[in-house]
Amino acid sequence: METVSSNSAAQPPSGKKRSLVDRIKGINRLFAVTVVVPTTIAIAYFGLVASDVYVSESRFVVRSAQHQSQTSVVGALLQGTGFSRAQDDTYPVIDYIQSRDALKELNRNNYIANAYGKKGDFLSHFSESLDDSFEALWKYYGKHIVTVDFDSASSITTLQVRAYTAEDSKKINESLLQASERLINRMNQRAAADTVQFTQAQVDGAAAKAKDAAAALASYRNSHTVFDPEKQSALQLQQVNVLQTQLLTAQTQLIQLQSIAPQNPQIPAIKTSITTLQKQIDAATVGVAGGKGSLSDKAAVYARLQLDQQFSEKQLASTMAALESARAEAQRKQLYLERLVEPNVPDVAIEPKRVKGIFEVFALGMILWGVLSLLIAGVKEHHD
Repeated sequence: METVSSNSAAQPPSGKKRSLVDRIKGINRLFAVTVVVPTTIAIAYFGLVASDVYVSESRFVVRSAQHQSQTSVVGALLQGTGFSRAQDDTYPVIDYIQSRDALKELNRNNYIANAYGKKGDFLSHFSESLDDSFEALWKYYGKHIVTVDFDSASSITTLQVRAYTAEDSKKINESLLQASERLINRMNQRAAADTVQFTQAQVDGAAAKAKDAAAALASYRNSHTVFDPEKQSALQLQQVNVLQTQLLTAQTQLIQLQSIAPQNPQIPAIKTSITTLQKQIDAATVGVAGGKGSLSDKAAVYARLQLDQQFSEKQLASTMAALESARAEAQRKQLYLERLVEPNVPDVAIEPKRVKGIFEVFALGMILWGVLSLLIAGVKEHHD
């Protein structure tokens, strides 16, 4: 009896103590599937499998040289030649950093494919066995390697590069900045070339017009035997004044002789002189202000040709000044990529954020478990 009693006392009461298997079986299956299992996998991945990721960061700003306001013809010619605000020129740099061309330059000798395909854990690395195309590498590049953030308020761009080694992240960041600087230089060269080409075309056109105007004026002078109608008219009018003075003197002398000595033998000679002077005056007057072929008629055409020549010469001088200014602008940079923070060599891997990742999986699992529990309870209540 005592043996039986001791054995019965040694055995635990039924339902008070359960084995580990019984406890696991007692857990709600839905909770286990939605919370326990994903969280356990996340702990195992982030704690044992996930590779360290090093982030190299740099910051830069794209700025332009300050220009003084110009109100002359030169300033008008130089406006709209492709030099836009520096903030607008930051977007092409960002787009280039994220482009296939930038990746192609970085991936020389398969550097990017090897750095991200042969390193890292099986989930985060670039899987060449699944898809080794350049398109797949570019999608991986934009999603896992490069992050570009532009602050429109300060115009500062932050470039972050992720890699499985600190040296790779710094090297890729530096290479991207150098490629961006080359892009800025190409933009400067293209804008400068367009400016010089535009103003050179203006100079060529103005020079051609000046030559045509000078040739037209010279041809008119030769064909119409005229040098300067205004000056020639002034000279002929002076001659007319002299002739009229001589005519008036001869007429006065004739009147005096006819009143004093009507039979004076000088009277016929004076009359002949008066007739000759009158013909000379008439001829000179017709040459100055007569009809077609007179100096006044030639002066209208000559003035137009002379005005064309003067205008073309002024236009040529303005375009030549614009060309000199454009060449001066072309010799200095219009855009600069100014590095505010140089690419660093990270000494600590800040990604992946392991605790945060585990907590996010746990939180999502709890939310999913709560939603599914409510749905299942509602379905059961509906059936009951």
